[in-house]
Amino acid sequence: MKLSRLVIGVALISAGLALSCSAQNPPPFDGARAYAILQKQCDFGPRVPGSAGHRSCRDYLVTALRGYAAQVSTQEFIHTFGQPPQSARATNIIANFQPEKGERILLCAHWDSRPWADQDPDPANHSKPILGANDGASGVAVLLEITRLIRQKPPRCGVDIVLFDAEDQGLEGAESSYARGSQHFARTVVPTFRPRFGILLDLIGDANLNIYQEHYSLNYARPVVEKVWNAAAALGVTEFIPQPGYAVYDDHVPLLQRGIPCIDIIDFDYPPWHTLADTPDKCSPASLEKVGRVVLQVLYSE
Repeated sequence: MKLSRLVIGVALISAGLALSCSAQNPPPFDGARAYAILQKQCDFGPRVPGSAGHRSCRDYLVTALRGYAAQVSTQEFIHTFGQPPQSARATNIIANFQPEKGERILLCAHWDSRPWADQDPDPANHSKPILGANDGASGVAVLLEITRLIRQKPPRCGVDIVLFDAEDQGLEGAESSYARGSQHFARTVVPTFRPRFGILLDLIGDANLNIYQEHYSLNYARPVVEKVWNAAAALGVTEFIPQPGYAVYDDHVPLLQRGIPCIDIIDFDYPPWHTLADTPDKCSPASLEKVGRVVLQVLYSE
């Protein structure tokens, strides 16, 4: 993702998001299990498209999702990144729960990691790939734990989980070079895919968690932001701070541009961002659990 000041030049429908689903009590979220999933992804090493770690992690994620979801599919595309440009095969991973349901909620995260530690304080590290414990693995970890829970206790609405690839391969100053997986998904799937709303998770494992409201989310999907932050308040999760924070070009932006009201839950105040220090020890099972509880509360209640 990239810190951004751009304005999305499209009008979106962000009202009428009340669901017809009946409220249910959500199952308990296990932060320790989610943290183990975060660690498992990092054990593969950097997850840069074209690398061995990327291929191994892709196989792990597909296998894990097939253990819980009714349908799992992959969406492959050739991704060009870097300077000088290089190409690699990237893969979006899509899991559908209760595909027969008309009312649907989208949950998403990116699973790749950045090829360059370009924010590292040591310039000698700027060409090295990062592990991406928080920047990528944390959101995926929460979603994989959620898949286990919704398999055990299905919510009344259908759920689609998408793990985007090639989110973090962008170059500074080139917005569209980021979020390539969600761009591809928006072009090819979104025309016939209309969830009521979407929630993107990114950088949500920080041990010092403070999640402000992201600006694109507020501007183009405010009812969803309010739904999520109200759920956090009801649970007493004070790390969801009801104040505007950053504007971040992330995987939700291509979805917003296609008319899907999707918000970004992100703690962008993370000093190890895009450095070699983005490792599991900077993340916390408690943070993963708090985010997971909030997302489940939204899934299981109106």
